[in-house]
Amino acid sequence: MRAMVLDAARQPLRPADLPDPEPGPGQVLVSVSACGVCRTDLHVVDGELGSALTHERALPGRATSNRSPKLPLVLGHEVVGTVAGGGERFAPGERIGIPWLGWTDGECRYCLSGRENLCDRALFTGYDLDGGYAELAVADERFCVAIPPGYPDEQAAPLLCAGLIGYRALTMTGDAERLGLYGFGASAHIVCQVARHEGRRVFAFTRDGDDAAQSLALELGAEWAGDSAGPAPEPLDAAIVFAPVGELVPAALRVSAKGAVVVCAGIHMSDIPSFPYELLWGERAVRSVANLTRRDAEEFMALAPHVPVRTEVETSPLAEANEVLARLRAGEVRGAAVLRVSER
Repeated sequence: MRAMVLDAARQPLRPADLPDPEPGPGQVLVSVSACGVCRTDLHVVDGELGSALTHERALPGRATSNRSPKLPLVLGHEVVGTVAGGGERFAPGERIGIPWLGWTDGECRYCLSGRENLCDRALFTGYDLDGGYAELAVADERFCVAIPPGYPDEQAAPLLCAGLIGYRALTMTGDAERLGLYGFGASAHIVCQVARHEGRRVFAFTRDGDDAAQSLALELGAEWAGDSAGPAPEPLDAAIVFAPVGELVPAALRVSAKGAVVVCAGIHMSDIPSFPYELLWGERAVRSVANLTRRDAEEFMALAPHVPVRTEVETSPLAEANEVLARLRAGEVRGAAVLRVSER
């Protein structure tokens, strides 16, 4: 099969012909048609996720080691394709998605309390397990999800991470009416639509001069779009920070009302600078979102067609994966980027 392979951090992906994978017990073989290009893929390529994906933090004086990705590695965790073999849960030819969460142990304190997204032994697609930058992929069928009808493959791909993580982050804001979205890329452009469907008011914060992102935000129902370093038109009841920029956390707190929550939705972020306690005072809160659960996937995939969520995508062939990653790093993608993988 054709694939794009990461051999080492901070190196371009290498086009390769790999042996077709074979599904093991409980696994399904998927003929990949499309795979989204997520900012997490950039963090993997740049070698930035080792500390984020460590196991339980070590006690003082006890060493811990960063968790490295499988190498060589096939990236991609927004995988859409059809069942080509293996498994029992899905029928041959059925269209399914493979998301970031690829396996959990099912027996730890997190899994047993409904928090499998925090499982210390979890395996992640496109990090520990080969993903969708290839014509074929295998996955644990328990962690795959059916794709709603009505979404072409390329429009469905961003739902599998940008949509799922955004949805989980949105649930962390409670019933906040005035919602700020910091960074208006793949996740935010989906969350904006869900938030408007729920009757919330959305304010989009982008880099100064990012007219394309601001225009998209207004098209999708945001009532205001402007510079993330500037003032907000009204105090926010909640904010979700999608951009991996730590300085946006105090910026969001600065324009938040009492009792507001600021949710950090990325898996990696630059250091958060120190800020005066008065920004947090007033029962404001800062929290993170980590990974996703199968329940998130089931709930969001049922909700998306009812909104209905419309994904804005830019598509490219698999062979151009490096160019797409470069455009994503430069902030040149409007909405979400998706690779056209195979017509098998």
